[in-house]
Amino acid sequence: MTKPVHIALDAMSGDHGPSVIVPAALRAITTHPSLELTLVGDEPTLTRLLAERGAQTDPRIKLRHATQVVLMDELPSAALRGKKDSSMRVAIDLVKEGEVDACISAGNTGALMATARFVLKTLPGIDRPAILAELPAIGGTTLMLDLGANADCSADHLFQFAVMGAVVASAIHGQPNPRVGLLNIGAEEMKGDEVIREAGQRLQASNLNYIGFVEGNDIFSDRVDVIVSDGFSGNVALKTAEGLGKMVSQFLREEFTRSILSKIAALAVLPALKRFRDRVDPRNHNGASLVGLRGIVIKSHGGADEHAFGHAIRIAVLECEKAVPKRIEALLDEQLKEVPQQ
Repeated sequence: MTKPVHIALDAMSGDHGPSVIVPAALRAITTHPSLELTLVGDEPTLTRLLAERGAQTDPRIKLRHATQVVLMDELPSAALRGKKDSSMRVAIDLVKEGEVDACISAGNTGALMATARFVLKTLPGIDRPAILAELPAIGGTTLMLDLGANADCSADHLFQFAVMGAVVASAIHGQPNPRVGLLNIGAEEMKGDEVIREAGQRLQASNLNYIGFVEGNDIFSDRVDVIVSDGFSGNVALKTAEGLGKMVSQFLREEFTRSILSKIAALAVLPALKRFRDRVDPRNHNGASLVGLRGIVIKSHGGADEHAFGHAIRIAVLECEKAVPKRIEALLDEQLKEVPQQ
């Protein structure tokens, strides 16, 4: 019998709050029979929304009242000091107290990272947690980290990110020996700054499946499974990809509505267009992991709809079932014995 997984949802977070998170939660418990959820937020609001869907007595849905909400533009320091009873903080506290196995929030990324790091602390051997997400790529997906938590990184940080990425690729995506690449401005050994080159040397000496430096055009290729970068470069790459996706969609829409013939052609290729849309739809890749913490925290996109938030729940369930933090700790310990920190 599958062990139950219990996840806390910051139900007041994101652009749409409980109007999206409640129906996503109800759909998730029908998809995952062993899943239990605690919705954290304004209890009267959550009770009403559950009652409207006839689910107010579902034993797999629990409520935890929270009196505050972290705003999307709130400073992380202000949220950390002044919002101790926010739905975000309470959800993270439940992870620390062992009442739940993981938490998910679509709220303020900076506040979520700061609060999660303060409450849960980092794993032994991890200096900084990182944001990891999957991006669509030829042949499947590519995992990339860090995507914005750490603008400046040392070689040690990048090495730790590589270990964490390799664990997630193996545990969640079933890749027994994931290919790890280090994002750089060129593939040649002399390219990049001193930090990048030092990190490359450390990875080369490890027993990870390190394939060397990779460039921006490799992110969506099929030659690498995990791409490691500092948070500044990773976030720029992520936002560039999002912007490119929107541009391509807009261009296709314009071209297929330009004339009667174009509209007829669009009808002919509609099945292919739908398959293309599904492959690149960011909703099917929603849910970024805050890896390196002593607990599982998943960041959903703030604008996530019911489908997208459901995918974030799926990621959390998988990380719980595969005990990702424990696996990161074990692999990092193994790697540091092989390649001592500088």
